[in-house]
Amino acid sequence: MTTPLPECRGTGAPIGAAPASLQLDDGGRDFTSASTGRRGAAASEVPAERAAPDPRRWLILAIASAAQFLAVLDLIAVTIAFPAIGQGFAPAPAATLSWVLNGYTVVLAAFLIPAGRLADEVGRRRCFLAGMVLFGLASAACCAAPTLTLLIVARVVQGVAAAVLIPTSLSLALPAFPARERATAVGVWTAVSAVAASSGPVLGGLLAAYDWRLIFLINVPVVLLAVGSGVRLLPRSVRSARGPRQALDLPGTALVLVCIGALVTACVEAPEWGYTAPATLAVLGAGVLAGALGVRHVRRAAHPVVDPALFRTPGFTAATLGLLTYFVAYGAMLLAASLLFTDVWHYPVRTAGLAMAPWPLTVLVASAVSGRIVAAIGNRPTAVIGALCFVAAALWWIVLAGDGSGGTHYAVCFLPGLVFAGLGTGLYQPVMFAAAGSLPGGQLSLGSGVLMVSRQAGTALGVAVLVAVMGGQQHPAFGALRAGWGIAAVASALAVVAAVTLRRGRSGEAGR
Repeated sequence: MTTPLPECRGTGAPIGAAPASLQLDDGGRDFTSASTGRRGAAASEVPAERAAPDPRRWLILAIASAAQFLAVLDLIAVTIAFPAIGQGFAPAPAATLSWVLNGYTVVLAAFLIPAGRLADEVGRRRCFLAGMVLFGLASAACCAAPTLTLLIVARVVQGVAAAVLIPTSLSLALPAFPARERATAVGVWTAVSAVAASSGPVLGGLLAAYDWRLIFLINVPVVLLAVGSGVRLLPRSVRSARGPRQALDLPGTALVLVCIGALVTACVEAPEWGYTAPATLAVLGAGVLAGALGVRHVRRAAHPVVDPALFRTPGFTAATLGLLTYFVAYGAMLLAASLLFTDVWHYPVRTAGLAMAPWPLTVLVASAVSGRIVAAIGNRPTAVIGALCFVAAALWWIVLAGDGSGGTHYAVCFLPGLVFAGLGTGLYQPVMFAAAGSLPGGQLSLGSGVLMVSRQAGTALGVAVLVAVMGGQQHPAFGALRAGWGIAAVASALAVVAAVTLRRGRSGEAGR
């Protein structure tokens, strides 16, 4: 998420999961252990479930989680450090400076689907390691950038690298988990994302107080550790006998890039350009046109960048729409809460970060038990309960939150809403992202990329709608924030509807 407003806060979320029967990597290819180098059987010979869980599975998930942590942390910490970056390059036009934030967000959203398709075709392990190296190099370039132009270019490269990392990471990790543990693994992914989102304001504020370049420098040792561990632990891909590699759909890829890039650009730039400005309408129109041409193209192409059959997979369409509406609510709620603390209650940035902490802490607790809940009652009831918790959080704040900033007011009128939001995050996201697990092995990264586009687009739309309600004001009145929570309540209710349409399933069968 990003916005031209320096006060706006970002957020992130998990992606993807593997199906109960999936034991393959890289678009139907088998995988071998990177530590033993032993080749597995051909695709048709791989059993539906491992005889014993991979003892390295939690280490592999930790590597995958590191990628998500970096991608989310860099978005939020840079948002908080935005004023310091502006001072470092003063005098710089605000419209140009905003692309330090928007360049990352737009490029990340635009490249998710092509990157997922590429990973399914050429190898997830290879793409993940290459993306991690590229992210580290881009981070170092951001740290050393002598001019604003070079910083923006480096941030765009960071966005490309993140788009490669995100859809490939869990598709590498989750095949190592037995079906009964996969909901828990996705819950861990959710928790890591929440921790990154919550620590971003505090860490970004602390580092920016010394030098904003440190925000990018701290990525480098994490990247080195993840790459070194990934080379040893991540599964190696081998070619299967399924036939020659399919050619990439270049026209379809171009249409996807234009469609998603233009739509997200319209959302993030509308507050600056104006919602009815010619530039906004032109970019929005280009995105809609590219989307229409893209739908026509994928229906006719032999090997389209997005196979229409993807959306005929049970539960996948419901998950895609559910995540879109959920993240509209997520983006609006998180930004409104952050602006309440900093602009209405006048908390310092570090205090505001601590005030938000109960949300991710509750996510940690909910994520730890989400797998057991799914195993006990099924994926659909779990997702419905999670979305209803989000509705409850928004309604709690609408009814009880006010412009008083005392500790008692926070504890009674706002804190319970944060707990509800944390429960909703920890229960809803793992189930809906796990819908990628119902896809064929050769489309796992692509499906994860589609779900992540829902996340990015929903978050950007939620922020854009809230900023529109605020009338473009950098310091909103409390009534505007309350209206934003009303929008979040409606979007959360739509997420409930999407959850109800899921087919019932137990752990490892999300969306089936």
